[in-house]
Amino acid sequence: MKKYKVVVYAITKNEEKFISRWINSMKEADEIYVLDTGSTDNTVKLLKENNVKVTQKIIHPWRFDTARNESLKLVPKDTDICVCTDLDEVFIKGWRKKLEKIWDNDTTRLAYNYNWYIDNDGNPKVNFYIEKIHSRFDYKWTHPVHEVLIYTGNSTEIKKTTNEITLNHYPDRNKSRGNYLQLLELAVKENPEDDRNMHYLGREYMYYKRWNEAIETLIKHLNLKNATWHDERCASMRFIARCYLNLNRIEESRLYLKMAINEATYLRDPYVEYALLEYNQRNWDEVITTCNKALKIRNHPKSYINEIFSWDHTIYDLLSIALFYQERYDEALFYVNKAIEICSNEKRLFKNKELIEKKLKNETA
Repeated sequence: MKKYKVVVYAITKNEEKFISRWINSMKEADEIYVLDTGSTDNTVKLLKENNVKVTQKIIHPWRFDTARNESLKLVPKDTDICVCTDLDEVFIKGWRKKLEKIWDNDTTRLAYNYNWYIDNDGNPKVNFYIEKIHSRFDYKWTHPVHEVLIYTGNSTEIKKTTNEITLNHYPDRNKSRGNYLQLLELAVKENPEDDRNMHYLGREYMYYKRWNEAIETLIKHLNLKNATWHDERCASMRFIARCYLNLNRIEESRLYLKMAINEATYLRDPYVEYALLEYNQRNWDEVITTCNKALKIRNHPKSYINEIFSWDHTIYDLLSIALFYQERYDEALFYVNKAIEICSNEKRLFKNKELIEKKLKNETA
């Protein structure tokens, strides 16, 4: 097996609490380079104490792609393989040997397993491939936020994909991401035909509860000629439905959820979201029918557009409640037990189970 020079590079700001864990994961590399963009805590001190090569630079105006490109400049030119990570990410041990086994002299980029969301029990709930391992030259980062790595070479890009390498994400969920909206607005202004950025901007307006702006932007996404990825189109339709629901426009919400189902019949997400809508309207027949359709979908796609509620206890919870209100208590008990198997810390589920069992006892008394 050939020996390659492997270098990790990253950007950081005020992430001292992640440093020990991150370095322990990344130390399989030959060298680690970090661009610090203005830390005021002990981040720089701790990195240097652990033999990380740190450069400090203020990026103004702030853009993630600029920062990433500046950090890539730090990587020595004799590097064979560049590994870009963030400090809240951790490789499963042994990644370096697996990387060298997969890589060859013609490889330019590697896609590998990324667990973006891991629940409190350590179960990955949102998993997809990312492609942030790459050769030293002919790559650059683009987009002010939700930045992507693009190939700039003249020859053909040679990609490989592996499930042998896994990177886990353990973010600080309290960290402010308040600059994302402004940066997304800038991204769309720079490239109004970019379907990905338009989708992200509409989603961000939704997060800010700017319902009408979100609807308008997401409809723009659906109308872009490059917006052809069914998963993302389905998500835009679901988000439009959420906005209409918050505006108490139930029929429009229902319409867009039906459109979302038709757009991507192979995804659970639109079915479950539709079931949630009908649950709130107490349309128990629709809840049961739609949840059963969702359960027929067994394939959990490796995509960042995955809703946690599509693969946790939610479907079983909805079924148990809808069946309870239809006085189908045996079936309701079956599904509440299924929900408890997945989510044993939810007290409400146990209370529901007690209520169902009480009804069953009364029936047999």
